[in-house]
Amino acid sequence: MTRFQSAFSKPHPALVCFITAGDGDTAANLDALVEGGADVIELGMPFTDPMADGPAIQAANLRSLAAGTRTADVLRMAEDFRERHPDVPLVLMGYANPMIRRGPEWFADAASAAGVDGVICVDLAPEEDEDLGPALRARGICPIRLATPTTDEARLPRVLDGSAGFLYYVSVAGITGKQQAAIESIEANVSRIKQHTDLPVAVGFGVRTPQQAAAIAKVADGVVVGSALIDLVAEHGNHAPDYLRELTASLAKAVHDARKASA
Repeated sequence: MTRFQSAFSKPHPALVCFITAGDGDTAANLDALVEGGADVIELGMPFTDPMADGPAIQAANLRSLAAGTRTADVLRMAEDFRERHPDVPLVLMGYANPMIRRGPEWFADAASAAGVDGVICVDLAPEEDEDLGPALRARGICPIRLATPTTDEARLPRVLDGSAGFLYYVSVAGITGKQQAAIESIEANVSRIKQHTDLPVAVGFGVRTPQQAAAIAKVADGVVVGSALIDLVAEHGNHAPDYLRELTASLAKAVHDARKASA
């Protein structure tokens, strides 16, 4: 929790960067994101059926699985990252099956031992989260929930109940990387959500350019970028870190300076 509080209490919005574990040189890619200015890291756990993800992240999942990446490998990557970057918040993002097949207590223990700060389980609805969320919270790990444009006033309190770290607002009713919602819609929904919670609200899905990131940073507490970074890993393979560092630096500058430009 302390790392999240630090990341979201800076005098500027936070840049949250996502890559898939096991796709390319993960350690070097993660280091490049931090060196480029990412405030929070999301590390994707590869899964065979990533239903919320678009073509770029789907392909990254398949590349990672083809390389033999397993849950134990992801946890090892997380532990190594924590040793290199003791102060940067780290989130594992994935799907329920790898997290609960050996029991939520096992996963929560393993994530805690690896130094993970938060977990996003994309396909576990709050109404069905009777075991994983409590196990994570008991170990000081934040269950980070998702809200969408279709999360209405009746359901929003249920989504927020037990959520911690930050709230991830999915800006489109669709998959990652393909389209971006109008900024007016994002602003209206972020404002609505913040009437119900003190949690920081980070906005993702469809954010690819510094210009898009800057527009969202003016109305949100954080901006999440994934597919644009994944595309660089797909294109450049083990040479991706330099390209990741460059794009992350441009995104970080746009996000961090967004409110200065509008002041």
